[in-house]
Amino acid sequence: MNARAVTVSEEYLARLEHGADWREEIEEFCARKDIGSAWFNAMGAVQDAELWFYDQTDQEYQSVTFDEPLEVAACVGNVALLDGEPFAHTHAILSRRSGQALAGHLDSATVFAGEVNLRAFEEPLERDHDAVTDLDLWL
Repeated sequence: MNARAVTVSEEYLARLEHGADWREEIEEFCARKDIGSAWFNAMGAVQDAELWFYDQTDQEYQSVTFDEPLEVAACVGNVALLDGEPFAHTHAILSRRSGQALAGHLDSATVFAGEVNLRAFEEPLERDHDAVTDLDLWL
């Protein structure tokens, strides 16, 4: 396991803006506050969403788009620097009106309502390419 001790510098409670992009809101907040690493949890609702699934054999993301209102039953992620900018690696469980769950890497979604708890760390973390997975990973 590759591990590193971090120190919490600040913790924020935030409300995402209606109509904004879910992940971009988190990234823009981190850029404004000069946050180079963080962990967050969130919940709320979106008007649409694009989820990605990483095909481990092909080592490529596959995209699925949902053009419908969805509840954000759970959302978790981390922030690290990618090419010098905050990148919010975001995973979410979304639910349809029927209760059917949809889950994956949240690439984009239009915010209906969103509440975030973000814990910022003093130490910035940089995403680096991992040759085995072909992903940009932190630590």
